[in-house]
Amino acid sequence: MQIGSTLERKSERELVLTRTFDAPARVVFDAWTKPAIFSQWWTPKSCGLALLTCDMDVRAGGSYRLAFSHPDAPTPMVFFGRYLEATPPARLVWTNEEAGESGQVTTLTFAGTGGQTRLTMHELYPSKAALDEALASGSAGGMDETFGQLDDLLLTLNVG
Repeated sequence: MQIGSTLERKSERELVLTRTFDAPARVVFDAWTKPAIFSQWWTPKSCGLALLTCDMDVRAGGSYRLAFSHPDAPTPMVFFGRYLEATPPARLVWTNEEAGESGQVTTLTFAGTGGQTRLTMHELYPSKAALDEALASGSAGGMDETFGQLDDLLLTLNVG
């Protein structure tokens, strides 16, 4: 079962995306925190990006680093930050530091019931301008495709 995403701007600085996945919370949490799984679904296939490296030390105080290539980019694009909280399988919080002070803090909550998980992704930006810029870039629009890829992968991971 594939259930679409809902994206809502909650304030000048907050963006909230929700989606229900047909898998238990522990499986969805693993898909966000285990590099071998994460690297299979995170990059939207339609954009031409390839995930080159996926380093994750998922614990409070740990860090992550993702490097992507694109045919039009002369050098890899790197995204990185720190994990502020990791509470399996319920909550994950991290910083997005590649933009310096204009990076957002992302909080995921995983609410599991009846074999499904309602994921809520809350992004808090440092300013209205930073959120406006993120929305203008179109990156939020790719989340429905990305989450669709996660839906497909969860069908193979959801083994009980």
